[in-house]
Amino acid sequence: MFDLFSDIFTYRDNALTRIDPRVKLLIAFAALVAVVTAGRSVLPLLFFGLCLGSVAALRIPARLVAVRLAAPLTIVALLVVLQTFVTGSTPIHTFALGGWRLTAKAEGLHQGTLLGARVLGAVSIVFLLSLVTPAHRIFQALRWFGISRNWLEIAILMYRYIFVLMDSVANIAAAQKLRLGYTTRGRALRSFTTLAGATIINSFEQAERTTNAMRLRGYRGTMPFGPLPAIGGRDRLILGLSLVFIAAACLIEWWVGR
Repeated sequence: MFDLFSDIFTYRDNALTRIDPRVKLLIAFAALVAVVTAGRSVLPLLFFGLCLGSVAALRIPARLVAVRLAAPLTIVALLVVLQTFVTGSTPIHTFALGGWRLTAKAEGLHQGTLLGARVLGAVSIVFLLSLVTPAHRIFQALRWFGISRNWLEIAILMYRYIFVLMDSVANIAAAQKLRLGYTTRGRALRSFTTLAGATIINSFEQAERTTNAMRLRGYRGTMPFGPLPAIGGRDRLILGLSLVFIAAACLIEWWVGR
């Protein structure tokens, strides 16, 4: 869980963490649009390689990268396999699986590869952003962009208390293991249902405690957001160069794919 959710690396001092969070959000948004709308796999894979190179340059542990990318890679593999055998009409190869005959098709392989590349590119962009920008700075930048205060308050509270609930779940699961709650399948199922029910009850209790604590501290329905300074000249230059690079990459991809 620490490997999956830790944001300790966002507090390091490096070239990417020093960039204004508003600039990073704009660059990430432009890159996501370019990746999602790409007509070929080259552009998303380019962003995927750039992001992984940046992660390696930041000396992020390989284990954390593997854990963060495990689920997206699984989704990519499923997309490629399903599209290959479901979409298209031009056969590549036929496989015999039990009593079934599965035919891989060229159009499906191309479509699946494109979708998988888009997923990898988009996930890598968000992954890099999460490694160089603390969550509270992202929320502050989103408020500066005019995102609804109510939605941001909900997001902040969710982000804060998901870790509290995770600690509660870990403690209950550890207690169950000490009492041999997972030694057999039957016990494991009963322990899991008990754990799920206890988590739901703890979430309601935590919500009530949090509400009372916030009211005692003067909360009256709105959460204050501190102001952000003007974007500096260096950050504006980084933003401009990054947007030019993304636009040029999209134009080259469109020109080659005509």
